Amino acid sequence: MEKLYQYLPEELVTFILVTVFSLLIGLSLRRISLKREGETTLFGTDRTFTFIGILGYLLYILDPTDYRLFMGGGAVLGLLLALNYYVKQAQFHVFGVTTIVIALITYCIAPIVATQPSWFYVIVIVTVLLFTELKHKFTELAQKHTFTELAQRMKNDEMITLAKFLAISGIILPMLPDDNLIPGINLTPYSIWLATVVVSGISYLSYLLKRYVFRESGILVSGIVGGLYSSTATISVLARKSRKVSAQEAPEYVAAMLLAVSMMFLRFLILIGIFSVGALTAIYPYLLIMSAVAAGTAWFLHSRWKRPAMSETVDEDEDGSNPLEFKVALIFAVLFVVFTIATHYTLIYAGEGGLTLLSFVSGFSDITPFILNLLQGTGNVPVSLITACSMQAIVSNIAVNMCYALFFSGKKSPLRSWVLRGFGCVIAANVFLLLFFYFL
Repeated sequence: MEKLYQYLPEELVTFILVTVFSLLIGLSLRRISLKREGETTLFGTDRTFTFIGILGYLLYILDPTDYRLFMGGGAVLGLLLALNYYVKQAQFHVFGVTTIVIALITYCIAPIVATQPSWFYVIVIVTVLLFTELKHKFTELAQKHTFTELAQRMKNDEMITLAKFLAISGIILPMLPDDNLIPGINLTPYSIWLATVVVSGISYLSYLLKRYVFRESGILVSGIVGGLYSSTATISVLARKSRKVSAQEAPEYVAAMLLAVSMMFLRFLILIGIFSVGALTAIYPYLLIMSAVAAGTAWFLHSRWKRPAMSETVDEDEDGSNPLEFKVALIFAVLFVVFTIATHYTLIYAGEGGLTLLSFVSGFSDITPFILNLLQGTGNVPVSLITACSMQAIVSNIAVNMCYALFFSGKKSPLRSWVLRGFGCVIAANVFLLLFFYFL
């Protein structure tokens, strides 16, 4: 986080962080209060806690030497909180002080962000969000001992999910060393976890879009949003669900799968742009064309077969899994290390031809670690080779996804012919584009 100060004013970064953290705390308290029927004792709203954090920052920077304004503001806030507690106790017979303590912590966020390292203030926010979210569940367990109800509510633990992302990005990442693990190989704990954080961030954004913005969406939108997270997972889910549909609905499912493939190209554009601008400059025309071909094929299938709008959506339990599970991050990190070492020694003993073969082989697993370790300069791979290997890995992965679609849809599925046609057109176009790149 401290590296942002090299590009942006320190005051701006601190203000944004204080505002965002205060808003998150306020939203967490607000969500918990809405769960409690008849709750009228919360100190303000989410905006109130946001303004508390901003007020603390303003008073802190206006008197950075003696902190008299900051302490005076804290005293006024403490008085207001005391009055709020008195009213709760007298009229509603509520004696908890959790909200009061959290409001005081929110007020203190500004000096913590301004004076402490990023891992420390992030861990403070994570702790507050976790215990705020878990408070209601602890109360339920103590009063009802109902595990069924607890299991139902656990699906709403978005603050815990957010805390996980803050933990892996703001706590673990800054504490990792940036020294090579193996002499001669550009592989450090920091680079491994940085790649994990970036991919997890994109996956988490897709997860939020699918779960809240497009929760009631149709099959096509499910394919679009799911492709941002994992085209393979999305295609597998759609293929399994297609076993229950009629032959008339089959093209719609294949169109959704191809839209997931189209979004995969855009996802790699974002990742490549983050890690290597030079590689992005060389590869973006090809990835955009590949994405357009997949989207165009999907649109042709969708527009050719007119039918009533489908109300069916992809089951949240089946396709809305949390992308921030520790085992997912661990698997990605292990694959990143494996492909980094494999790429290094392939270049040494087999040269560029061996790396070309490895790019096709990587398509049988998650190709993201393979492409990211190329982008981070493993073995000083030239940009032209990075472009070629990335395109080859993607084409190989599309072919594997087609096999997944055929396998999970079943032997007698009406999807099979449409999968072969749709994916076949996309693969053929991508192979032609790859040959054009080589002969250009």
